[in-house]
Amino acid sequence: MKTTKIEWTDKTWNPVTGCSKISAGCKNCYAEGMSQRLKAMGQPKYKNGFDLALHEKVLDEPLKWKTPHTIFVCSMSDLFHKDVPDTFIEKILYTIEVTPWHRYQLLTKRADRMAAFFQTHRIPSNAWLGVTVEASSSKSRIDDLRKLDAPIKFLSCEPLLEDLGEMDLSGIDWVIVGGESGNRARPMKEEWVLSIQEQAYLQKCSFFFKQWGTWGSDGVKRSKQMNGKMIKGRVYQEMPVL
Repeated sequence: MKTTKIEWTDKTWNPVTGCSKISAGCKNCYAEGMSQRLKAMGQPKYKNGFDLALHEKVLDEPLKWKTPHTIFVCSMSDLFHKDVPDTFIEKILYTIEVTPWHRYQLLTKRADRMAAFFQTHRIPSNAWLGVTVEASSSKSRIDDLRKLDAPIKFLSCEPLLEDLGEMDLSGIDWVIVGGESGNRARPMKEEWVLSIQEQAYLQKCSFFFKQWGTWGSDGVKRSKQMNGKMIKGRVYQEMPVL
């Protein structure tokens, strides 16, 4: 059963919550806003709002899910944040290892730490690794990801903030693109999306377009539901080929 609104996954698991901003994509962080709302609602896990917190009690949560799921790990944080100890990451990886019926998606903006960590740790065969590439200044994260021997390597170009220009997608399996949502959302232009889509196809990557967000393909600001997820009349939501 799908238990998240994130279209490219079907479940989330948050043994770490809270984070800090490191790049342009973090400006209007959805997880920060959600954490503050959950704190106001009295949710114990978010009693400290968006301060980074480790949650030992949920480390075994995926073992209770007997139906196979595609699980986004740490949707409310960044697993490779500097304040998450290696020992805690190791515990998360152990859970991943002992639940081979699930697929796990680990997405980070801290690609350098992820690459360094996996120099001395084995990547589980059911763990997909990804990096966020929202602007040209973050394209170097692709190189950190490319060197890792993960079964699936993916990019999340969300929120896409500018034209990324020419991209080397060699070794990359999947590219997700999406626009920003919310009252303070920054616009995403259609030509930026089309450029990534064309490069993905030319370089044999699966392409997943999540949404336009608050700004439509026509440059008009409206609800994300009204703007939808079509590119020139079609929905493109491919999953990677294993």
